[in-house]
Amino acid sequence: MLLHLSDLHFGTENVVCMQAVQQLCVNMRPEAVVVSGDLTQRARYAQFYACKHFLDSLNLPYLVVPGNHDIPLYHLWNRFFSPFARYQLFFGRMETILETAHFYVIGVNSIRRRFHTRGHISLNQIQEIDALLQAAPSNKLKILVAHQPFYTPPDNVHGIKDCPVLGRIALEQWSKNGLHALLHGHLHQPAVYDLNQIYALGAAHPVLDIHAGTAISQRLHQGMPNSLNLVCNNGDVQHYIFDVGQKQFVLWQQNAE
Repeated sequence: MLLHLSDLHFGTENVVCMQAVQQLCVNMRPEAVVVSGDLTQRARYAQFYACKHFLDSLNLPYLVVPGNHDIPLYHLWNRFFSPFARYQLFFGRMETILETAHFYVIGVNSIRRRFHTRGHISLNQIQEIDALLQAAPSNKLKILVAHQPFYTPPDNVHGIKDCPVLGRIALEQWSKNGLHALLHGHLHQPAVYDLNQIYALGAAHPVLDIHAGTAISQRLHQGMPNSLNLVCNNGDVQHYIFDVGQKQFVLWQQNAE
């Protein structure tokens, strides 16, 4: 299984939640950890350092992508001329591949310095990822990781303004080559949607848009507790929420949309 974390927002972290994630990794031993952006609250050196130290402490392979909080907000010079410098200092390339026994995971950088929250997928990214999907092992679940979701429900306060530009075009291409799911954060709301049905992509299988809440941050939205996802080897998704009394993450029974 894959452990899907998001929106860690180091600088606002809850130590008890961090310990609960560490214990979950010991108990369940997922194949790898995937973090879909917003590693930090304000892209500061100390926050990136703390995030890397935490992820290393899980003793598992991991893949991360940047979120909109991982580029400077107030330092405009750095935002426009070296927005990813601190991210790259600690985590290297912004788009990497992680292959495990059951999963083929592709990291996608959807963050652009000219946008505060909305993401963007370029034509080059569409073509490059399409080639990776075609070459990926057919016996493994093909999964993409990006910060912004590719779908938000009509009643969501953020709406389409937080879905990446060219996202729909990308989906129409990627779904032809066995894409199983996309992992996201950004909205701090766990959910699962079938993009194949929502966008009528014409794929022969579901294409899941898997949203994660914030795993360890105190920045909780709309009364939701801290949460994380487990993606099972058969593709099923389980949401876990943090139980304050038990000081651990427990399974949350929530049906897919």
